[in-house]
Amino acid sequence: MRTHLKRIIGFVVAISAALTFVEACGGKGQGNNLTRQELLDPQTCGGCHPDQFEEWAGSMHAYSSIDPVFLAMNRRGQRETNGMLGNFCVNCHAPMAVHEGATTDGLNLDQVPQRLKGVTCFFCHSIDSVDGTHNNPIHLASDLVMRASITDPFQSRTHEAGYSTLLDRVQAQSATACGACHDIVSPHNAAIERTFEEWQQSVFSQPEGSSCGTCHMQQTTVDKPAAQVPGAPLRRPHSHTMAGVDTALVSFPDTQRERSQVQSFLDSTLQSALCVAQGGSQITVILDNVATGHFFPSGAAQDRRAWVELVAYSGGNRIYDSGVVADGVPVTTLNDPNLWLLRDCMFDQAGSQVSMFWQAASYEGNALTAHVTFDPADPRFYQTHKIKSYPLLTPPDRVTMRVRLQPVGLEVLDDLIATGDLDPRFRAAMPTLQMGATLEWTPTTATQAYRDPTTGTLYFCVTTTNLNVLADKFPAPTRSRCSP
Repeated sequence: MRTHLKRIIGFVVAISAALTFVEACGGKGQGNNLTRQELLDPQTCGGCHPDQFEEWAGSMHAYSSIDPVFLAMNRRGQRETNGMLGNFCVNCHAPMAVHEGATTDGLNLDQVPQRLKGVTCFFCHSIDSVDGTHNNPIHLASDLVMRASITDPFQSRTHEAGYSTLLDRVQAQSATACGACHDIVSPHNAAIERTFEEWQQSVFSQPEGSSCGTCHMQQTTVDKPAAQVPGAPLRRPHSHTMAGVDTALVSFPDTQRERSQVQSFLDSTLQSALCVAQGGSQITVILDNVATGHFFPSGAAQDRRAWVELVAYSGGNRIYDSGVVADGVPVTTLNDPNLWLLRDCMFDQAGSQVSMFWQAASYEGNALTAHVTFDPADPRFYQTHKIKSYPLLTPPDRVTMRVRLQPVGLEVLDDLIATGDLDPRFRAAMPTLQMGATLEWTPTTATQAYRDPTTGTLYFCVTTTNLNVLADKFPAPTRSRCSP
C-alpha cells in the first residue's frame, strides 16, 4: 500500500513539474511566470531552451566549479595564504555562488546548491554592465530581464527578454563580458591571464575582425526557434558549448563532443612548415598563429604546455630529436637546449620563479602573438611568422614534426599531488593533444623553398597549410629568465 501510494505521489509530482514547464513556456502575455529563484536554476532554462541547455551542460562553463585542478589550486591557495585568497578563484568559477552568498572562498562548493555552480545561464544573461577589465568586474541587473543577442526579442509569459550588445557575438563590445573573467591579475598585481588584452591588441578587435563569441559560440546553419514556446519566430541561434583547449577530467556530459570541438580548434590554429637546409646541416620550423584572436597559448599560459616535437632519420636510424617525451613524462624534464616550449613563467616579488598564481608578482612568456593586420602589404603582417633552427651533424633523409599541447602541464599536477591537494588519478586523465597534422619531410615531399637572406642558404620545405615560406620570418621568442 505504501509503495503504491509513493508511486501515485511521484506521478503527481512529475505531472505537476511538467505542467509548470508547459505553463512557463507559454505564449505571449504580460508578466513573469518564473520567479528569481527559478531563473537562477539552469534546469529551468532547459525547459524552454533545451538545445542551449544541453550544449551549456557539457561545456567548460558548466564544469568550471567541479574541475579537480581548480578545486586543488583553490584549496592549496587558501591554505598557503591563510585564507587571504578569498573569492579570487571562485569569483569566476562559480560567480552566482559568490553573488548569492553561498560561498566566500570556494572551499564549500560541494555543499553549494547545484543551481549556483559553474558559470550559469542567469549569470551571463543578467549582465547589464562591465565595470572593469579583469577579475570579474561584472554587474548583474535586478530586473529579471534575460538579455541576449536577439535585437527583437519575443516576449512570452515566461520572463522578460531584452537585447544587449554585451551578449551579441557580432558586436565587439560582447568581448568585454568574456574578457571580464578571461583577464586575471594576481593578488600581487601580475597579469597572469591576458586573453582579452591580447584580443584588444590584435586585428580581430577591429570592425573587420571577430569577437570571442564569433569563434567560440559559432552560429548554427539552420533556422529554428530560440525557445520552445508557442508563436516563437525562427532565428539563427548560436552554440553554447564555448570550446577552447580545456576538457573535463571527471565524468561529464558530452565529453566526446567537447573533445571533438577542441580538436577542431587545434587543427585550424597554426600554420606550419618544416624545412631542411641544402646539404642537410640544419632544420628549421616555422609556426604562425593564424586562427586565434589572441596569443597562443593563452589563458592560464603559466600552466599550459605547448611544444614542438622533431625527429630526424637517416637510413632508418634516428639521428636527431627535440621535444620527444614519453607518455606520462613532463616535457619540462627534458634536458634539451633546443626545445621549443611555449608557456609563461611566473616570478615572485623577489624575482624567483614560482609555480602557483597567488605567488606571482610578474611573468614572462613566449607565446605566438596574434595578427595585427590583414593587409599583406603591411610590414607587420608577417611578424607572426616565427622560425626556430635545429643543428644537424648528419644530413637526414626523413624528418617528422608535430606540435603537442597539454592544457595543464603534468609537473603542475605533480606539484598539486605532492601537497595532497589533487587526487593522483586525475593525472592520467590529462590529455596530450596534437595541433594539426604531423609534417613529414623527405626530398620528394619538400616542394617549396626559401633562401635565408643573411646566409644565402637554400631551405627546402614541406607544409600542409597555406603558410608562405618565402615571406619574412622572425626568430621564435625565448624566455630569458625561465627554467624549463
